[in-house]
Amino acid sequence: ATAWWAGVLPPLAVEALGPPARAGALGPAQWAAFAGAGALGLFGFGGLARGRTGRAWVLGLFGRYRGTVRRTGLLWVNPLLLRRRVDVRLRHWRGEPMPAADHSGVGLRVAMLVVWRVRDTARATLGLEDHEGYLRACVEAALLRVPVAAPGAGRGAVQATQDALTRLVAADAGPVGVEVFAVRPLRVEYAPEVAAAMHRRRIAALDAQHRASVLSSVVDSVEDTVTRLTMRGLVDLDDYERKVLVKDLTVAFCAGRDENGA
Repeated sequence: ATAWWAGVLPPLAVEALGPPARAGALGPAQWAAFAGAGALGLFGFGGLARGRTGRAWVLGLFGRYRGTVRRTGLLWVNPLLLRRRVDVRLRHWRGEPMPAADHSGVGLRVAMLVVWRVRDTARATLGLEDHEGYLRACVEAALLRVPVAAPGAGRGAVQATQDALTRLVAADAGPVGVEVFAVRPLRVEYAPEVAAAMHRRRIAALDAQHRASVLSSVVDSVEDTVTRLTMRGLVDLDDYERKVLVKDLTVAFCAGRDENGA
């Protein structure tokens, strides 16, 4: 249109488009019109964008939210709108060890894995700047309210801890447009200040369990020996003699196990 108004439209274009011929020459007004048309064209090309799978554009105009674009491929967006790219794919966040406690109040250090994604792009973009920092704060707050299964706990206790943490973190992150799918303890260990004491306690418990197992085995062996001797009629014992025999057999079996263990 500017070229026709300036009278410099090529003859082929005049024949194809059919506008009436117009004579003219390039003067200051025509050059200004060409400059304006070029600037308008460049401004229009500035609205071209490429949408990708798993990414979205959050649009704003003078500080106001104007919508979200989730389309893929080549698209055009008003150049006046401020565009902010948001990743809406499923993401994982793994934090550094955080302080926690078990059901007995013993201090622990827990490394957490959070599976999350941005669900509400407007709230997540306009209401929150650092998503991972916010998730870390939510996990730390949840660890203060939920006792963590101690190292060596069963699968049921670990699953209960994971479900409770996931429920609390999801409730805290939902209002800011972040959807949390799972909060999983990856590594649970005792805090450095209690690790040595818990190690000694575990060794003492294992030793007590071993001694109880040995004593139970010795008692069963003594009972079986006395029962066989009595039932076969090899000995005829009264209560006192039976007690003495049981005592001697117990000492002998314990001494034999100690020698084998040594």
